[in-house]
This record gives sequence, structure tokens and C-alpha cells, in this order.
Amino acid sequence: MDLDLLAGARPRFGVLIDAIRRMWPGLMRARALMVGCVAGEGHLDGDEACHRGCAELLASTIAIHARRLGARLIVLKEFPARYRPILDCLIAHGFTRIPSLPMTRLCIDYANFDDYMNHALNSATRKKLRKKFEATARASPSVEMNVVNDATPVIAQIYPLYFQVYQRSKLHFEKLTEQYFCDLGRRMGDKVRFFLWRQNERIVAFAACMVHGDAIYAEYIDLDYDVALDLHLYHYVFRDMVSWAIANGYKWFRSSGLNYDPKLHLRHLLDPIDLYVRHTSAPINSVLKRILPVLEPMRYDETLAKFRNYQELWAQPETGLGSVEDTA
Repeated sequence: MDLDLLAGARPRFGVLIDAIRRMWPGLMRARALMVGCVAGEGHLDGDEACHRGCAELLASTIAIHARRLGARLIVLKEFPARYRPILDCLIAHGFTRIPSLPMTRLCIDYANFDDYMNHALNSATRKKLRKKFEATARASPSVEMNVVNDATPVIAQIYPLYFQVYQRSKLHFEKLTEQYFCDLGRRMGDKVRFFLWRQNERIVAFAACMVHGDAIYAEYIDLDYDVALDLHLYHYVFRDMVSWAIANGYKWFRSSGLNYDPKLHLRHLLDPIDLYVRHTSAPINSVLKRILPVLEPMRYDETLAKFRNYQELWAQPETGLGSVEDTA
């Protein structure tokens, strides 16, 4: 794919970037070989016993493969922090590790949502949430939720909500298609849950979630902003998803990056994911290694710094982040 290396710096330097690119359109754009998952975390195949061998083989050969494909840049995309000791071999082959916009995790090992609020949240946050829930409950017509495994029958209603949220975002990366959401349910119906919220038969919110082990992953939460703010939909859908997850035996609620402020107050922790980047040209790569830290979007997000495990975004492999459960 064609990658914009300045995407992470755009929220802070967007005007300057646009001005320079009017004269130099190709500035910091490169054909990139992306390694990982299009819309989610990257993982190594097989069991842990073969992970290191796979990583060493990838590190030693991927640059040759990239050159054959005409790609100047190589990016291992969004690998969870637990792979740092294994993927550290990439550093010796010229890669630079930088944090990507982190996911978040929240322990939901409680009897119900009220139990979570009483034990995890402070009194001020509990009071604000209850007022919002009461306001939404008074709405007429009422907002009702149901859960399906296939989004195809409602794709014409939910995709405009996704696109609306996509356009509102300050950071743009991959843009998903209607076909993506349809195929997700068709191919992975056992792993996918689409939450739909309707008001008088009109879908006003939806969430595309994945379930695996004891965790539910909220990949995309999309709202109808004609009513979202008045109905406090973000917190309302969060409550419904967590309530459903607890009732179905899940212990962890994990969410994709961005929109960190409400997650901070809801007591999420950051769940670090990493990018490993190198240029196929050694001289250019030596320069790139020095400027990549400046391009990290995390350094310009003041909310992220308020999370109590913020420093884990840059922790070295020998610190041992462990599993999700170990670091909660």
C-alpha cells in the first residue's frame, strides 16, 4: 500500500504538512509492504516454540522480498507488546520499534455492570453515568439493543454510521468497505458479534465486536451523530456491551485505539501494540531511524499520558510486560 509517514503527526502539524505538500506532493509518502492484519493486531503463526525461528527468518529475508515487490518501506503492523522479546531480532536487521496507537483493556470480572461501577469507578463518574443512563431511558421512542452474527441484512443502515465516524476522525488509516463487514459475519460468524441499537426501527448505533477466549474486542463503535450526543449513546452502548459480555462469561473488554478520554475515566488500561519499521535503503533507513520517534502520534496525545501504565508503550523487552492478566 501507499503509506503516509506523516499521518501520525497530522493532528499537530497538519497545516504545515499541507503547505509543504502543495510544493512537494510526495513528501514522506512511500510504497510500503505491510506485514500483519489489515484491521486489527498482528500475530505470529504457530505455537510459542516456533515463534523465534519464524521471526528470525522474517527479519533476515523480508527486505529482499520487499525490493522484489517494489516496496521501499517495510512495516510490521500492530504486534502486541508480548512479542517484544521475540521480535527484538528485527532491531538487529535495521528495524525501529515505535508504539502504535494503543488498544485498551478493562477487567469486567464482576457480577454485573452496577458491580463494575461500584468497585472500579469513583463516585463522581458513577453519578455522571447514572444521569446519562436515566436521560437515555426517558427517550421516546426507547432505544433497544439486539445482537446478530451477520451484518449483511442491515449493511445499508450501519455503513453510513461507520463512514460518519471515519470522517470525524483526525487520523485516517485504512478505510473499511461494506463488503468487509458483510464478509466478517459470513466467514467468522462464530467469532463476530454485531450489536445494533434501534430507536423506532432506525439503527442509531452499532458495534462490530470479536470474541476470543475470555475477552470481547470492541473493534468499531459507530454512532448516528444526529442523536448520539442527546442520547449519550457512547456510554449507553458501552454499558450494554459490557452487560452482555459479563452475562456471557467474558472477563475482559478490549477496545481499539482513539477516543481515549472516556476510556480513561472508565478505568481502562492501555494495551500496547508496536510497529516495526525499516527502509530498504540503508542510508535512508539510518535517517528514518532518527525521525520516526518524532512522528509517533502518541507524543501529541495529552490524554494518553494520563493513563497509569503509559510508560509501557516504550518499555524494553527485558522489563517483561507479561500477559494481559499479569499487567492488569
